[in-house]
Parts: sequence; structure tokens; C-alpha cells
Amino acid sequence: MKTLPTKADAKGASFTIADFIEAGGDRLRLSVIAGGENLGRVVEEPIINRPGLALAGFYDYFAWSRLQLIGRGELAYVRSLDAKTRRERIQGMIDRKAFCFIFTNGHMPAPDVIEIAEASGAIMLSTPLKTRVFANQATFVLERLAAPSTTVYGTMVEVSGVGVLFEGDSGLGKSETALGLVKRGAALVADDLTCIRKDVGNNLLYGSASESTAGYMEIRGIGIVHIPSIFGVNAVRDEKRVQLVVTLKLLDKVRGEIDRTGQRRRFRTILGVEVPHVVIPVSEGRDLVNLVETAVQQQKLMSAGHRPVVDLSKRLRRRAAKSGDNSTIKREKHNG
Repeated sequence: MKTLPTKADAKGASFTIADFIEAGGDRLRLSVIAGGENLGRVVEEPIINRPGLALAGFYDYFAWSRLQLIGRGELAYVRSLDAKTRRERIQGMIDRKAFCFIFTNGHMPAPDVIEIAEASGAIMLSTPLKTRVFANQATFVLERLAAPSTTVYGTMVEVSGVGVLFEGDSGLGKSETALGLVKRGAALVADDLTCIRKDVGNNLLYGSASESTAGYMEIRGIGIVHIPSIFGVNAVRDEKRVQLVVTLKLLDKVRGEIDRTGQRRRFRTILGVEVPHVVIPVSEGRDLVNLVETAVQQQKLMSAGHRPVVDLSKRLRRRAAKSGDNSTIKREKHNG
């Protein structure tokens, strides 16, 4: 599978505070209070930290590389301190490399704290969201930004609830096959280029289109088509789990490679995750849409534990055993 070079890889993506603010959008509603010129700072550890012990003056094991969340409890404690101690505690965290502080519930840091941040280059943000709500939403945004990802040459569709990624040489009919599937009720995820991210916690892959090409397909002889306008909004998906990789190859190139029984299961490894993989030979007259639909149903059955090759083998053995017993009885009667 051909991949495109990106700033992300199997170890994860790098992103800045500015990326975090933009990705959060209306979901996090962040505003910059101090350090606006330093928003290009890279987030080294994409996790929220509540620095209660650090604010109390205990800095051992202080998670400085995380985003520091100042909720109602932390802020109440800071406000209980005299001005000198408050400045010392904030400065102490910044001296230990803390670089981004987020105030929740619409609260603002005290003027002297803002001065410390501006002088030290630290970033201070504010959100009107409650602390627990912000922490929950920010975790999703951070995980998505930091997720290992890649971009591959391929077309992806959802067929009967299964995310199918097509790969193969140009001109073999990936887009045409996807279009035929969409006409029969499938949904387009991405055409030609598919962005794949890894859900590290669950070891799963998800595919999507780039923002600029989402919903569009290029069909040779027709041109660029907008799938939602032709087939409706239900004919597209923003993102879908990658559950099957289908490789289209010319029949002449795979004559000696085809496993006619399907006994040997194939897998394609993407970002360290193994995905079931089938190779479908392409030749004149083959109904690729029907073959892909069948491959999807087969994959669903196999995921549920059904093994047609094994079942057929057992059936043939039972038939052979039964036939052998009957032959023995007949011989015994003849010799009788």
C-alpha cells in the first residue's frame, strides 16, 4: 500500500497549542489571555494535568509537559494565598517548564499572574466550560490530534456497515467500483486519498477524507462528481473504521498467487494494526461490485467465527467416512 509522507506516523502526530485551540473550536471555546505570541509551542504530552500539589509547593513528579488545568478548586486555593506566595507558586511551576495554563468556568487569572506569564513566555487560556466538561472534551480533542496517522492512496466506502479500503494500480476501477457500491446503498468515505488514524487505546484504525475532497469522486469519462448532491447525504460518511482491505490486481499478475479455497487468511498491516485483506483479480467481464459485496459478507461471517473451508472439509470427511463404512458392509456381505 502506497503512503504519503505526513507529519504523523505510527508514534503519533506532533501539534501545537494553536492547533489545539483551532481543533477545539466551539467544543472547547478557548480564548487566549497571555502568551499569544507563543502559540506555536509544541505539546509534548497530550494530557490534561490538575496541578494541585504543585500549587501547594510540592514539585516532585510534577507533570510539567502536560496542559495545566486550573479549575474552581485550584483557583480557590490560589486566591487564598497572599500575593507573594501566589506569585512564587506560579513562577515555581513555570521555572519547572510548565508552559500552558487553562482556566475553566470563565475565570481569569489575577493581573500579577498574567504579568508573570507574559514575562516568562507561558501561555494562559480561559474557557467558559465547567472543569469536568472541559477535561472530558479536551481529552477527545487531544487524543485525536496526537493519534498516529497516515495518508494512503486508496478509496474507502462503507458496505453493509463494514469499512472497506480499496487499493490497487491506477485504472483498475477502484472509484468505479466504489460508485457502483454507493448506487446499491453503500456510503463513500474517501476517494483516491484516504486519511487513516489509529485509536491507540483500542488498537483500531479509522479512515476519512481530507477536508478539501470530502464527498467528491473523480470518475474517468465523467469528471468530478459530488456524491451527496446525486445520492443524498446518507451516501457519505465522515469517518469509518477500516475493517477490510481489498486489493484489485490484474488477473495475469496473480494467476499463481490466488488461494482458490480462501483457506489462508491474509492481513494488511497499517500503523501496526492488522486488517483482514483480500485480493480480487480484475479481468474483463468480472462484476467487481458483486464480488466486493460478497467479500464483505464473507468477512462478517468469519468475524463471527464461521469458517466455510473448515466446515466444508468436515462435511467431506464425514461423507467419505460414511461412504467407506458402506463399502465395508457390502464387502462383508459379499464375502459372507
